[in-house]
Amino acid sequence: MIGLRHFSIVIMIRIVVIILSVIALAWLASKHTNEVLVYVLGTIFIFVQGSLLYQYVTNVNRKLTYFLESVRYSDFTINFRSDNKMGRTFKELNQQFNEVLHAFRQARAEKEANLQYLNTIVQHIGTGLITFDSNGQVNLINNAALRMLGIYRLHQLSELKDKHPRLYELLSTLDSGVRELYRTPSDQPLALQGAAIQLRGMWVRIVVLQNIQTELQQQEVESWQNLTRVLRHEIMNSMTPIVSLVGTMRLIVNEDIEKSTSDQEAVNDLKEALHTLEKRSKGMMQFVNAYRDFTTLPKPVFANLSVAELLQEVIQLLQTDLTGSGVLWKISVKPETLTVKADASQIQQVLINLVKNASEAFSNQTNRLITLTAYQTDNVTIIDVADNGDGIEPEAIENIFIPFYTTKKTGSGIGLSLSRQILQQHNGQLNVSSEVGKGTVFTLII
Repeated sequence: MIGLRHFSIVIMIRIVVIILSVIALAWLASKHTNEVLVYVLGTIFIFVQGSLLYQYVTNVNRKLTYFLESVRYSDFTINFRSDNKMGRTFKELNQQFNEVLHAFRQARAEKEANLQYLNTIVQHIGTGLITFDSNGQVNLINNAALRMLGIYRLHQLSELKDKHPRLYELLSTLDSGVRELYRTPSDQPLALQGAAIQLRGMWVRIVVLQNIQTELQQQEVESWQNLTRVLRHEIMNSMTPIVSLVGTMRLIVNEDIEKSTSDQEAVNDLKEALHTLEKRSKGMMQFVNAYRDFTTLPKPVFANLSVAELLQEVIQLLQTDLTGSGVLWKISVKPETLTVKADASQIQQVLINLVKNASEAFSNQTNRLITLTAYQTDNVTIIDVADNGDGIEPEAIENIFIPFYTTKKTGSGIGLSLSRQILQQHNGQLNVSSEVGKGTVFTLII
C-alpha cells in the first residue's frame, strides 16, 4: 500500500510539472521573446515529461500484468527484483509481490504433497476404488481394483465390455447408496457401492469394490457351526438315555429273564441285540463328539514365527509316514528369514492336515512329490502346499470345505473345514486350485 500511495504522489508531481511547463511556455510566448525557440524547447520538455510519465505508468502496469498472469496461470516461478529501477518506493511493492508469489508456491507445494499422500493411501488400501465421469472416462483406479478385476489399466469403462460385461452394466447404471454383488470370471465375489459428487461443475461417480469372499466364507462356517452345534446337542440328548436304557435292560436280562426262562437261545439273541444297540449308540456319541473342535475352536494366540522352522517341524512330524508312502518333499522359503504372526499350534495343525491330504492324493504315480513354498507379497505371507497327485474333480472341489463332506473312505470331512476356520480367525484365507491328473495346490494367505 505504501508503494501504491507513493505511486499516486509521483503521478501527481509529474502531471503538475507538465501543467507548469505549459503555463511557463505560454508566459514566455506572451513576452514576445524568440517564440520559435520557446515553442521548440517547451514542446521538447513537455514531450520528455509526457514520455517519462507514460513509461512510468506502463512499467507499473506491466509489472501488475505479470503478477496477475502468474496468479491466473499458476506460474509462481516469476521473481520481481527488489531494486530501485522504478524508484525506491517500488522496492517494497516488489517485495510484496514476491512474498505473495512465495505464499502461492508454498500453498501449491502443500497441495501437491497432500495429493501425493492421498494417492499413496488410495493405491495401497485393500479396497478397490474407481472414479469416472458421465462420459465413462476413468479418472482414477487403484491397484486393489486392478487386482480384483485382473487388468493392468483402465481408461474408459467401455474397455470392460469384453472381460467384464456384467460389471460394465452395473457401473453404468449403479445408483448412489445402492449395493450390488458381482462375481468375476474367476468366481470372486465383489460388493459394489457407488456415490456421485459434483467436482468443478461436473458429476463424478465413485465406486467402491470390496472382496467379500472372506465374509461369505465366515458366514458359511458360522452357519455350519450352528447347525453342527444343534445336531450335536439333539443327538447327544437322544443317545444318552438310549445308552442308559440299554444298560438297564441288560441288567434285567441277566438278573431276571435269564433265570426265569429255559429258552437260552432267545436270551442270547436278546443279549446280542442289546450289545449291538449299545455299541452303535456309543459309536454315534463318539462320532458326534469328534466334531466338538469345529464348534469350539479357541482363539489364536499370536506370535512371530519363523516360516522355515514351521515347515521343517511339520515335515519332521510326518517324515516317517511320507517315507513309508514313497513321497518326496521339497521346502522353499524366500527370504529364508521370512516370519509370520500366527498361532503356532493352529497353523501347524493346518499344515499337517494339508500335507497328509497331499500324501494320500497319489495312486499310480512313481515320482511322488510334495512342495511347500513360502513367500511374501503385498504385505501378506503366502504358503503353498502342492502335490503332483491325482487332482480333485471339478464337482468335488466346490464341496471340499463343507463340513462332513469327504472323498475318502475313512475321512471325517472336518479337516479342511477346520483348517479354513483357523485361517479365518487369523484374518487370512485358505484357497485351492486343482487339475485332474496333474495335482493340487492349497494356498494359505496369512
